[in-house]
Amino acid sequence: MNRFPFFYLVGLSLLLGCTSQKEATHDVIKPNIILIYLDDLGYGDLSSYGATELQTPHIDRLVHGGVKFINGYASSATCTPSRYAILTGRYPWRKNAKILSGTAPLIIDTAQMTLPKMLKKGGYATGLVGKWHLGLGDGSVDWNEQITPGPNEVGFDDAYYMAATQDRVPTVYIDNGYVANLDPNNPITVSYKQPLADVPTAVSHPEKLTMKPLIGHQNTIVNGVPRIGYMKGGATARWKDVDMADHFLAKSQAFIQAHKTEPFFLYYAMQQPHVPRIPHPRFAGKSKLGPRGDVILEADWCIGELMKTLEEEDLLENTLLIFSSDNGPVLNDGYDDQAVELLGDHTPTGGLRGGKYSLFDAGARVPLATYWKGKIKPTVSEALVCQMDLLASLARLVGTEVATSDSQDLLSALLGQTHTGRKALVIEATTRTAYREGDWIMIPPYGGRKLLTDVNIEIGNDTTFQLYNLKEDVAQQHNLAETEPERLKQMLDAFVEIRGEDYLDYQPIQW
Repeated sequence: MNRFPFFYLVGLSLLLGCTSQKEATHDVIKPNIILIYLDDLGYGDLSSYGATELQTPHIDRLVHGGVKFINGYASSATCTPSRYAILTGRYPWRKNAKILSGTAPLIIDTAQMTLPKMLKKGGYATGLVGKWHLGLGDGSVDWNEQITPGPNEVGFDDAYYMAATQDRVPTVYIDNGYVANLDPNNPITVSYKQPLADVPTAVSHPEKLTMKPLIGHQNTIVNGVPRIGYMKGGATARWKDVDMADHFLAKSQAFIQAHKTEPFFLYYAMQQPHVPRIPHPRFAGKSKLGPRGDVILEADWCIGELMKTLEEEDLLENTLLIFSSDNGPVLNDGYDDQAVELLGDHTPTGGLRGGKYSLFDAGARVPLATYWKGKIKPTVSEALVCQMDLLASLARLVGTEVATSDSQDLLSALLGQTHTGRKALVIEATTRTAYREGDWIMIPPYGGRKLLTDVNIEIGNDTTFQLYNLKEDVAQQHNLAETEPERLKQMLDAFVEIRGEDYLDYQPIQW
């Protein structure tokens, strides 16, 4: 199906042929847009980004068939802040966004411009499938009634999602503000403070466990897996972990098929490879790297099936796909699933330093690629881009005005027409911030531990400034702060101009 009239195709050729962003300002086209967002996927977890122990052919098709960014960043090294930034186009530290519990209130102001709101304004049907983790309601949610405000109130026409993460309660799907398949005779109660009576936990009923907890996951057991928080009731609504990937895939395919005759935006927020890693039996053992490797292969297959749906509906050439991850990798993150023991020669960080939670580059530097069959030429781009830039960039693509200072219009870079990206970026990790400019990255001095021993990740803390040239030292082994004082001062001044003088007034997470 080709719904583009002739004048749109002419505009498209002009857009893709231009060499500067300003030249394309008035050439408006409206492809379908699908944002595929993985969870805790590292820079080195894909064969298209150098992995040799895992083969991810379907994701590689996107990466090698479009623009592969080697300097692509999430805004943050943890999930909630990155998701806030990608949907609002705003630095998460301005909101003091942190990793949320399953009962936290919505942190996006319903009056705020968002990516789905902007696209709705441009005539798009908008859909969310998968992980939300941006809060719901006002902090006093009744899970047995309509849950509002939530995704629907910040721009999504259709939203089918889990409230937070699969290791947190409530372990139910929410369909446009209502818990799916809920039996009113078995209502849900959720608590993150006090235990609930007659609820099996890892402490009270270890015999019910099929997965052993390591860190902080000692509470309600669901499907043999202990979670964070306490939940009672909702028996008919509780998800089955092994079916989650298939379930979200089917919902995404249904959304595409329901809106194939109009421009649509789908935010496909996948749960892999976040813990607990429970692959469908079709993928269990397939990677030889344990459950973490298995669920990455599962995610790759899901993306292949999504692409197949686009092809079957004759939509692939009318669809811009954007692929990325919310932050870098972590191995042991709460459960004993042998992620470390079975790692072998695989390097999830791809040679970068740090990982999830870290200000070092493996925390927020992630795989990022754009694919548009027949419209984007395959290329590898060194442009510095951030997921936060999607708001301003896609607004120009579809001809919608947005007022934003943090999100930058990098449409030409996203389409592969230039390798020039943003000049600088403030990166966040657990409320601490650092500054990248060109090939340089500067980390201010932060107190506290240097290593999160539970997950064995260096988080970037030091008592002195750190300055690295990523072009020459991608592993960040040589601190040049003392030998490059002028560079350090210039970067610190530029950082403070954006971040403010209070950049050290952070609230460290209590681990």
